[in-house]
Amino acid sequence: METRENEQLARRLVETYSDQLLRVAYSILNSVHDAQDVCQEVLLKRLDCGVLFDSPEHERAWLVRVTVNACKNLRRSPWRTRTVGLDTVAEQTAFQPEQGGVLEEVQRLPPKYREVLVLYYYMGYDTNEIADMLGLRPEAVRARMSRARQKLKVELEGQGYGGLS
Repeated sequence: METRENEQLARRLVETYSDQLLRVAYSILNSVHDAQDVCQEVLLKRLDCGVLFDSPEHERAWLVRVTVNACKNLRRSPWRTRTVGLDTVAEQTAFQPEQGGVLEEVQRLPPKYREVLVLYYYMGYDTNEIADMLGLRPEAVRARMSRARQKLKVELEGQGYGGLS
């Protein structure tokens, strides 16, 4: 691919997908810096892959799937499990949920529940699409969503968000 075409593709990818991918990665990793690293890594993979996608939706689904997988790989990495990142001691400014808010409670859920909620509610995928992305059965996705909603309901009612159903 020509340099100019590559620059145009990079600009389009960043403008179109970076915010969505950053939000997905942050919701899974709970770290702004890790989410930024994953987002950059995924966009670079897209630039290098050279695949022609059938539609923007197909490209978006591919990018989200690669983002979710990169987040899972990062969470499993021995480096991450044996070290403490600087972001745990440094003040973070971007993407911080407000105190006592729903997003803060979503962030406290185990990763397998967080990722299905984010893909469903924030990214707008249906359960069948999420199942394809995560390599699960649609029933398993729906079960995770149900458990996640139940956990959120209990926590939020405990904080005074009465009348949730």
